Parts: sequence; C-alpha cells; structure tokens
Amino acid sequence: MKSLSSPALRLSPASHPMKGEQFAAVLVNWQTRHGRQTLPWQHTGDAYKVWLSEIMLQQTQVTTVLTYYEKLLNACPKVSDLAAASQQDVMQLWAGLGYYTRARNLHACAQQVVERFGGVFPRDVADLESLPGIGRSTAGAIASLAYGVQAPILDGNVKRVFCRYYGVEGYPEQSAVKKQLWLIAETNVPRANPGQYNQALMDLGATRCTPRNPDCRQCPLNESCVALSKGQVNQLPTPKPKKERPELYFISLLVQDETRALLLDIQPDKGVWQGLWTPPCVPCDEEHQPAALLPEFDQILSRWGLSDAREEIEEQLQRLQGQSWLVHELTHRKMHFKVLALKRSGFHAAFHQLSEKPVPRIVHKLLEQAGRLNESPQSSMAQQDTLDF
Repeated sequence: MKSLSSPALRLSPASHPMKGEQFAAVLVNWQTRHGRQTLPWQHTGDAYKVWLSEIMLQQTQVTTVLTYYEKLLNACPKVSDLAAASQQDVMQLWAGLGYYTRARNLHACAQQVVERFGGVFPRDVADLESLPGIGRSTAGAIASLAYGVQAPILDGNVKRVFCRYYGVEGYPEQSAVKKQLWLIAETNVPRANPGQYNQALMDLGATRCTPRNPDCRQCPLNESCVALSKGQVNQLPTPKPKKERPELYFISLLVQDETRALLLDIQPDKGVWQGLWTPPCVPCDEEHQPAALLPEFDQILSRWGLSDAREEIEEQLQRLQGQSWLVHELTHRKMHFKVLALKRSGFHAAFHQLSEKPVPRIVHKLLEQAGRLNESPQSSMAQQDTLDF
C-alpha cells in the first residue's frame, strides 16, 4: 500500500489549517492517547531534569540520550552537584555523545544557576535565556514543561511540523522564515496545558511527522495539512542550501604500553574537541610526503621522550602511501586519518586508559584501524563514522 503522503493519495482540497486553541486542543488530545509518556524526565516538574534532557536532545536521538542522561543524573542528581564537578568530570560523563560545546555550556550553566539563582532554575523565559547554552526554544521548553508557563518552542521537530502543516517554504533558518515560524509558535501555544502541548509538538515530529517516511496516515493533522494536500510532504521543510565542507587530513600517532594504555594529550584550544584527550596528530594534505612530515613527528617524539623510535616512525611513514584514509564525518567538516603505531613498555605519566579520560569516539576508531593494520598490513579497508564525534 502506498503511503498517504505520496502524490497519488494526497488529500485534496485541504481544509483551512487550524490555529491557536483549536490547533492546540487537537494535539493535546492526541498526545494524551498516543504520545510518549514514559521518558524519565517527563511528569517530574523538575526543571533540572527537563533542562538536562533538552540540552542532550539537541542534535541527538532519544534512544542515544537515555543512557547518557541516566549516567549523568546518577553522578550529579542535583544542579549543585553538576556545578561542583570539575569540567573534566563533566566531559568524561559526556564523552561519546558529541557536540561537546553542549557539555561545556552545561557545566557553565549549572554554575550560574547556583551562583545567580540559588540553585533553582528560574521560571522566567528571559532569565532562562540569559544562561549559557539556553536559547529561546530551550527556555520555552523548560518554562512550559517544568513550570506550566505559556511559552512557545521551536526546535527542529516543531519547525518540520509547522513547515509541512502550514505550507511554509524556504529554509527554516533563514531570518524571514524563522520569524514566520516563531509567529506561528506564539499564536498556537495555549493558556492551559502549555507543557503538554509543547510535548505533543515534539512527539508528533519525532514519531509521526518524521524527516523521512512520515506516518501521515496516523497524524492527527492530516485532514488539514497543506503539504499533504499539495503533495509536498517530501519537499518541506526546504532543505538547507548545500555548502562544501572542508576536508582535513591528519596522521595520528598511537603509542600504547603493555596494559593498552594510550599516549593522550588534552586539547586546550577552541574547537570541536576542546577539553578532550586525543593522541598526537599531525595535519597534512591528501598527497602527504613522508619527508615533510618527519620533522613534526621528531618534535612529538622529543616532547614525549620517544626519540629512540625515530627510525621506526620513518619506516612507517614510508608505508603510509598504501594505507587507506579512515573517514570521520562531522557536521561542518570531513576529516581523514591515517595511523602510526608504537608499542612501549613501562610506566609513562602521559599514558592513560581510555576509561580514565574524556576522549572523542574517533580515538576508538583509530585504535580499531591500527588493530586491523596489525592483523593485515595490506588491508585497505576504510571506515566511516558519520556525524559521530
């Protein structure tokens, strides 16, 4: 059977899209019967738990968030606990979830809630927006879900619902389009049950009005959806204009001892891995020349007391031409890695077990790549880690 969203089965003509209290009532009724009811931060009235979930759910699926949410909440059951933790502890709890700026903002926000608001999240949307990492939509979610404040939200799921239901064309992040969507959001949020209404919007976008293969047959708005009536469900929201991502190339040095501890160094500079620990890496270009890379590796070996490995590294650099790039895709860049591997015995203060430090997930992938190369030196298998920090 064809999907209801296919042109052959579109509803035509659509009734006029609902607005305001009428729109909200339909969604609240649907959420009561069909929405998500068992998420651990739901029905708690706890702004701390709502805030944690909202920050974690930015750019991340619920199924992925659940484990991290439980781990962080167990370690820091109150916002004061999170504020008192070290940034390294917070990064360790977050490691693998990606988009690490969220973790740094999470820690800074907790500290400000304690310092400025006595450890209690404010009810006022403007006060919430003044905190690190909390934008207008997140502030509206916290205020409505935790405190019952009549505040609109406009996250990615909600933008998709509004664009399809009201037939809003244009990339949603463009200023004029976003302004139109916020006006819709403000108009529709009801006086009664604003939290359940906002939860309904998020649930609808997550379970029915999904980016791909939306379940239009089970959508409570299908009789008056503009995109459905015009056969535009797969065209809305208008995609982001494509932009070339920069492609970066690195040679990574993996040094392990007999306990499989790895040479790691903290990344102090601003960037996607700020505050995380990684093996030494040397930037290069796609057509890397071993002779050009050796001086930089000489400096790394000297820094870590590994100068006796120079000849071994020089030989490995010569063999890199036959090694495939490991591709690591992030939202705004595409990274390529090749690996050099050394084994060293004995205690070294810079060697750490991966469980001891917050490391990006690419470190695990690099170790897997090194293992494959050790097992099969001729291996040319490249691994891809899509949108995965």
